[in-house]
Amino acid sequence: MKTLTEKIAAALAEIRPVLQSDGGDVELVNVTPENIVEVRLLGNCKICPLAIMTLRAGIQATIRRFAPEVRRVESVA
Repeated sequence: MKTLTEKIAAALAEIRPVLQSDGGDVELVNVTPENIVEVRLLGNCKICPLAIMTLRAGIQATIRRFAPEVRRVESVA
């Protein structure tokens, strides 16, 4: 059975090519004891006006598909 961090890593590996195709990327920073995932948006994702949509509809949705126990995903600097 995979750990929560392994499930999140698998989810990020699935969405990463989409982000990279637009010059962006994402990295896992932390998973809190409350199952809140902290990620850092990189490249074009950092400056994109649609970053919040990418975070919620793309990254968070994908992570929750792999790890339903995740409460939410937040972007940190």
